[in-house]
Amino acid sequence: MATQQVKKVVLAYSGGLDTSVIVPWLIETYGCEVVCYTADLGQGVELEGLEEKAKASGAGKIFIEDLREEFLTDYVFPTMQAGAIYERKYLLGTSFARPLIAKRQVEIAEQEGADALAHGCTGKGNDQVRFEVTAMALNPRLKVISPWREWDIRSREDAIAYAQAHNIPVTQTRKSIYSRDANIWHLSHEGGLLEDPWLEPEESMYQLSVSPENAPDEPEIVELAFERGLPVGLNGSQMSPVDLLLALNEIGGKHGVGRIDLVENRLVGMKSHGVYETPGGTILYTAHRELESICLDKNTLHFKEMIALRYAELVYDGLWFSALREALDGFVMVTQRNVTGSVRLKLYKGNVIVLGRKSPYSLYREDYASFGMSDVYDQRDAEGFIQLWGLPLKVDALLSIEGTGKSRFRAPDYSIFKRD
Repeated sequence: MATQQVKKVVLAYSGGLDTSVIVPWLIETYGCEVVCYTADLGQGVELEGLEEKAKASGAGKIFIEDLREEFLTDYVFPTMQAGAIYERKYLLGTSFARPLIAKRQVEIAEQEGADALAHGCTGKGNDQVRFEVTAMALNPRLKVISPWREWDIRSREDAIAYAQAHNIPVTQTRKSIYSRDANIWHLSHEGGLLEDPWLEPEESMYQLSVSPENAPDEPEIVELAFERGLPVGLNGSQMSPVDLLLALNEIGGKHGVGRIDLVENRLVGMKSHGVYETPGGTILYTAHRELESICLDKNTLHFKEMIALRYAELVYDGLWFSALREALDGFVMVTQRNVTGSVRLKLYKGNVIVLGRKSPYSLYREDYASFGMSDVYDQRDAEGFIQLWGLPLKVDALLSIEGTGKSRFRAPDYSIFKRD
C-alpha cells in the first residue's frame, strides 16, 4: 500500500527487466500515472522500440534524450580539468553521469506536473544516493520512490515472475554474470568472478579494449590540442567533444589503454571490487596533466593537486550540486586560463607514453633554466636564498649542539615509533 499519495511519477527508465517491472509496480502500489525517462549518454543501449516497450509496460509517456554533448561539456570535462580521480584510479565514469540524469528527471517532472520521481537503484550502492541527493538539491518537494527498498522482489526470477503475471513484455536473454554500467566515457564491471579480489579478471569480460598482450606490436602516435583546458582537436583536426571522445575510445581500446582494477570504498560503507575500461578518458587525463605541467606555476599546481582529491570525493559522493563543488570549479576555471597547447603521446600495449608538450603560455624557458648568467637568474643569488631557506634547520642544529654536542639528526631515536 502507498504510504503517501502520488499522482504522477517520472521513472528513470532503461528498458531492462528491473525498470520494466517498476512501471506496473508503481501503478499497482501508488495508483499513479507513470512517465518514463531515458537519457542516452552513449551507453550503446538499443533505443529503438523503447517507446513501445515502456507503453506496453503501462507508462503513459516516455522521453528519450541524447545528452552526450552536455554530459561531456558540463560534467566530464570540468572533472578532468580539476584532475579529480577517486582513490588514485577511478575516473568517475558512473559518478558524474548520475547527477545529469537526475537533473533532467527533475526538470521533466516539473514540466509534466509530476509530484514524484522513481529510480531502479539497489539499496546497497552509491547510485541511490546520487539520484536522491540531486533531487533534494534541485527540488526537495518531489517525493523519491526507491522500489528496491520497498518491494518484495529479491531476485531476477522474482522480477520475471512479476512481469509474466502482469503481462509485461520482457525479452528472455542470458544475463551476464557481471553488473555493468556504460556511457561514452567508460564501461564498469562488477560482480561475478570480481567478487573475489584475488582472482584475475577473465579476458572475455572486457568489451572496450583488447589486452595489452594482444594489442598491435606497432605503437600509434596521437596529438591532442587543448584550449583553456578543454580538448578541441585530435591529430590536427578540430572535433566536437562527442566525436573526439569516440575517436579516442577506439584508438585507446585498440592499444589496450585504460583498464583499471580497483577495490574502492563505497559511500554507503562497504568495499567493492570493480574493473573499469576508460580508454579515451585515460588518454585525455594524461594529456591534460602534461600540458598543465608547463602552464601552471608550482604553487598553483600543488594546491590544485590537493583540491583534486576533494573534488573527486564530492563527485563520487553524489554532491555535484553543492556549494563546495561550485566554489572549487571557480578555482579550477582560473587555473585553466592558460592551459592551451598541444600534447603528443605514444600508445603502446596498454601504455600512454608522453612524447612532447608545447604551449604559447609555457612557463618552461630553456634560456631561463640554463646554467649561464642572465638578467633573469644569477647563480650567485642562490647563496643568500639557501641561507634563508635553511635558517630554521640551522638554528635547531645550533641549539642541539649547545646541549648535546651534536645535531639531534645525527643519531635519531626511532624507538618512539616502536609499539608497546
